[in-house]
Amino acid sequence: MAKTIVIVESPAKAKSIGKFLGRNYKVKASMGHVRDLPKSQFGVDVENNFTPKYITIRGKGDVIKELKAAVKKADRVLLAADPDREGEAIAWHLQKVLGISEDMPCRIEFNEITKSAIQNAVKKPRIINKNLINAQQARRILDRLVGYNLSPLLWRKVKKGLSAGRVQSVAVRMIVDREEEINAFVPEEYWSLTAKFSKPGQGSFEAKLNKYKNQKIEIKSREQMEQVLEDLKGKEPVVEKITRKEKQRRPAPPFTTSSLQQEAYRKLNFTARKTMVVAQQLYEGLEIGEEGLTGLITYIRTDSKRVSETAKEDAKRLILERFGPAYVPKKVKQVKEKKEGRVQDAHEAIRPSYVHLDPLSIKEYLTRDQYRLYKLIWSRFVASQMAPAVMDTTALDIKAGAYSFRASGSVIKFPGFMQVYTEDGDEKKNEGEGLLPELSEGDRLEIKKLDPKQHFTQPPPRYTDASLVKALEEQGIGRPSTYAPIVETIQKRGYVVRENKQFYPTELGTIVVELLKEYFPDIINVEFTAEMEENLDKIEEGDLDWVKVLREFYNPFVKTLEKAEAAIGKVEIEDEVTSEVCEQCGRNMVIKFGRYGKFLACPGFPECRFTKPLLEPTGVKCPRCDGDIVLRRSKKGRKFYGCSNYPQCEFMSWDQPVKEKCPRCGGLMVKKNTRGKEPYLKCINDQCAYKIKARVEDAGTGNRHDKSELKPAGINASTEFSAQEL
Repeated sequence: MAKTIVIVESPAKAKSIGKFLGRNYKVKASMGHVRDLPKSQFGVDVENNFTPKYITIRGKGDVIKELKAAVKKADRVLLAADPDREGEAIAWHLQKVLGISEDMPCRIEFNEITKSAIQNAVKKPRIINKNLINAQQARRILDRLVGYNLSPLLWRKVKKGLSAGRVQSVAVRMIVDREEEINAFVPEEYWSLTAKFSKPGQGSFEAKLNKYKNQKIEIKSREQMEQVLEDLKGKEPVVEKITRKEKQRRPAPPFTTSSLQQEAYRKLNFTARKTMVVAQQLYEGLEIGEEGLTGLITYIRTDSKRVSETAKEDAKRLILERFGPAYVPKKVKQVKEKKEGRVQDAHEAIRPSYVHLDPLSIKEYLTRDQYRLYKLIWSRFVASQMAPAVMDTTALDIKAGAYSFRASGSVIKFPGFMQVYTEDGDEKKNEGEGLLPELSEGDRLEIKKLDPKQHFTQPPPRYTDASLVKALEEQGIGRPSTYAPIVETIQKRGYVVRENKQFYPTELGTIVVELLKEYFPDIINVEFTAEMEENLDKIEEGDLDWVKVLREFYNPFVKTLEKAEAAIGKVEIEDEVTSEVCEQCGRNMVIKFGRYGKFLACPGFPECRFTKPLLEPTGVKCPRCDGDIVLRRSKKGRKFYGCSNYPQCEFMSWDQPVKEKCPRCGGLMVKKNTRGKEPYLKCINDQCAYKIKARVEDAGTGNRHDKSELKPAGINASTEFSAQEL
């Protein structure tokens, strides 16, 4: 029988760790938490220093029984849950359930599932960290105090089944506030002017108007632009100044949880939840050919950018072998952590456990999603340890009368880290940058074309998975382990919906936020929530008493709760009555809002429970029959377009149909939105596949943050003004 029992959370992790330990070790899985607060009751004794009442989680009886039997026969027990507050709590609950002494050094930690990390960890067990337990317990009880007191109030005053979370409510408020900003936004007109210059015998290049009489120019109307064009007539452009510089571009640091979720969204189109699910698989271990079950990345819940010296040396060797000494920096610049007091530096940044396992060499053993995420993590880490890129930049200032134009270009002199990885922002910086012709100060140029364009300022963009996670991190809301659950929870509760990868508040979400703003300003306050996160960190560090923190929050919260109960009347959400008639009882059906959007329901509930989908017309006829194309939703809430005659007609499209017919074959056209590109219309007939750029009304400027350019009447953006005309 094994002398030492090691207990982890999952079977995959157990298998990965087991191969690094000898025959005297046996690794078992607890399948996550074994105890928690009860779901059916409050579970916190407020009068007795907020003592929690923990119970065995339903379904965990057999797991606990098996673990107890194994522990009885072992000489030593090691608890190896994840190296964070949640992992410490899992270990503590196991300690209680299994009857392990509080003074027993039974807790081990490791940042990566590698042989050296595991073998070193089992040599250094420690006692359970009470400060970590207190911090996690305080968070859990805080959430229970808010949720189990505030949610029933919402049931009574607004709608049964609602719930209010301490952190999630703040995230919903951020989305509601952004929507209010967008709705209140008034666009302002402005103009830009791009000129195409050339010198005889040289290539042409573009420059943008940026100054008038050496002051920054702002053109607000068509009349002002026409005056500028008039002023430029007959003016001979001259190269006034040439600035040449050599610039270094440094690599981004390795990933934290937040930056991984953001970049995985931008580059791979992963939601925060999907990123964490796939990353967990890479961390716990996968079968990699002869290597066997292998943990591929370090721990995935971290806000530190620190990298171990061993990992740095491994990366240096790989860079030297593959790219040569020029790509090895003399010194890797240390990135300063933002808000250093909040950084949980117990573990490193997210990086590959074995940097020699490059993505291509193990691609055949990974799923497509696993490969893409591993490649992202591997590339970012290796690039972070490489030499900076060196750019040769040139800026031209061109004078034409009282007006100045600026042209800039850059050429990569030495690619450095860009040989491996460019951050999403780097790719955008490089767009449109290139060589400028060889010119000298005083050279006279010719204007080949002037391209005036009318623009309108855009409202702030709605939050996406990436920008919401970034905002939560910047505001100090939540921690690495909570970003993905926050985003997932606010959608499950029906407070926000994701449309076109952007978050929109539902009517329900807006009503709840307004109610909380009025009666519970602290609960919904960003600064208050961030301060509470700081207090939890201080509890973890041993600088604050957890009971005191809870009491200071709870006493005023209860008084506010009593006032709100007396002051808030019944909030009626009026149902919109439709002309649709219930097929079972003949009543006019009403529009209800569910988790996946609007639907039709009989107002006779609960006597009559008839419901049906709400078909939103698009004004476009089905290409297969005489039906109308309507907006529908899949079981997961995703929008699609189908025929109103379904199931007789099964036409469907994920892309939005438009009224305009294909000019080539007369077929149905749909609007295509490709990330990073302007929207375009495409014929659905594969044999035709006609494409055309979407007009402004088709592209949909509305309140979206697209950068559509409105072509002005009278001044055509494609008009060429010759030098003679000027």
